[in-house]
Amino acid sequence: MRILLFGTYERDYPRNAQVASCLRRAGVEVVERHVAVWEGREHKWATGPAVLGRLALAQARLARPPRERFDAVLVGYPGHLDMPLARRVAGKQPLVFNPLVSLGDTLVADRGRFQPGSIPARLLHRVDRHALRLADLVIADTEANADFLAQLGGLPRERVAVCLVGAEDRLFSDGWVPSDPFTCVFIGKLIPLHGVETILEAARLAPGMPFRVIGSGQLDRLLAGRPPNVEWIRWRPYVDLPAELRRAGCALGVFGTSDKARRVIPNKAYQALACGVPLVTSETPASRELLADGESALLVEPGSPAALAAAVERLASEPALARRLGGRGLAVYRARASEDVLGQRWKQLLQRLL
Repeated sequence: MRILLFGTYERDYPRNAQVASCLRRAGVEVVERHVAVWEGREHKWATGPAVLGRLALAQARLARPPRERFDAVLVGYPGHLDMPLARRVAGKQPLVFNPLVSLGDTLVADRGRFQPGSIPARLLHRVDRHALRLADLVIADTEANADFLAQLGGLPRERVAVCLVGAEDRLFSDGWVPSDPFTCVFIGKLIPLHGVETILEAARLAPGMPFRVIGSGQLDRLLAGRPPNVEWIRWRPYVDLPAELRRAGCALGVFGTSDKARRVIPNKAYQALACGVPLVTSETPASRELLADGESALLVEPGSPAALAAAVERLASEPALARRLGGRGLAVYRARASEDVLGQRWKQLLQRLL
């Protein structure tokens, strides 16, 4: 089987890199027709003549007649704007879309860039819907998100399949040795989805507990008034993140209260599980698809600083519990989200489609 990975997708984004790696590990040949547009851009969906110009040039380069032999075309994230061209390039071959997010949901409901009902919001909804409907198969990251995408695109539910996000096994692997003092580590962009406000308020409620926030983004301003027990590191090289996780007392997932936060399991959760690190994250329909509270993670009420503070203090005071959660979380990851497991899942979905 030969898959053409097509478009302006961000090659090093974890979901894209991990899917390509999974497919290759499963014996699927992956060839790429890729033109970089979004690499190295902190705000990928910032509009402007420069971005639009790069996108137009990329589309022109991607539009050449196909020379590669392929059995199916796969469009990765962010690929909504690539889908019309990908449909033409695929021809009679199946087109698979791995969107990861809805543009409208992300930029309107989650990040608040545009007001609901505004012209940009309506346009984004149309782009989402059109891109989803062009695909023969849409791949979502959770059952909750699959239901949402099917409804958004007006698609039969069987045209939306699920393959978990996972982590890059070449980087994120077992080796948890927590440092002293016990430190709660959050890694990620500072965006509303992640519930940074909840983390900071939990730190205020647990003043004796060290917290480390690694990352920056839309909500940087909140860290200006952070409590003294919160260390803020704006950036770490991606290859250094596994080491940060392995010496954490526990890893923090997402704590936002938006609809999107209820439907996703973020990269950071899988990366922590893959490293054998105890994970604390929100109890949501999505997290319950993979994790069990008190068994493979501690699941807390979304948006509740008190619940988060109580959970991390409990882990710090009960090392046996932390070890048990880390070990069982790692077992769940290996059984359901490792690259070998997900590679077979991707291969099965593509074979079924072909």
